[in-house]
Amino acid sequence: MTRGSVDARSDEDLLLAHVRGDPGAFSTLIERHQDYLWAVACRTSSNADDAADALQDALLSAHRMADRFRSDAKVTSWLHRIVVNACLDRIRRNRLRATVPLPDWDVAQYADEHDHMAAVDLSLSIGRALDELPADQRAAIVAVDVEGLSIVEAAERLGVPTGTIKSRCSRGRLRLSQILGHLRDP
Repeated sequence: MTRGSVDARSDEDLLLAHVRGDPGAFSTLIERHQDYLWAVACRTSSNADDAADALQDALLSAHRMADRFRSDAKVTSWLHRIVVNACLDRIRRNRLRATVPLPDWDVAQYADEHDHMAAVDLSLSIGRALDELPADQRAAIVAVDVEGLSIVEAAERLGVPTGTIKSRCSRGRLRLSQILGHLRDP
């Protein structure tokens, strides 16, 4: 199979072929889903560097643990969960390191409504607010409100009950409204 050609095997078949020793099967599987997995890592992590590191960790884990895949879920759900868990692990490790935060300059009050940069400022404010949420709430909010997954799909991907997703989203949304309250019109 040459690079760039389409492999008609299903994701499950590619993963099984990898487990059986096919040297190109895992690469084909990851190439097929790399944009989606990168987006998940970026949305779950606090910055692109952490997302890249977490995604690399996740792909190494998936490569090593491929023989443990149970066919009770889709391969993409399995990969999604591994990526989210790697991001959450990195977030926890980063909290253990001593850091000095940069001053948080909020430029929303200076934004011109005709200025397209206001949308960029808003996006950055929302990103900073998401970073303040606990990792489990952020993962639930991103899955449901950003990626548009249903509660059931988010629960499946994150490996928790649907009620847990509902409560994490509820608590996360409440906290976001508190953090972003300054953006409301007077």
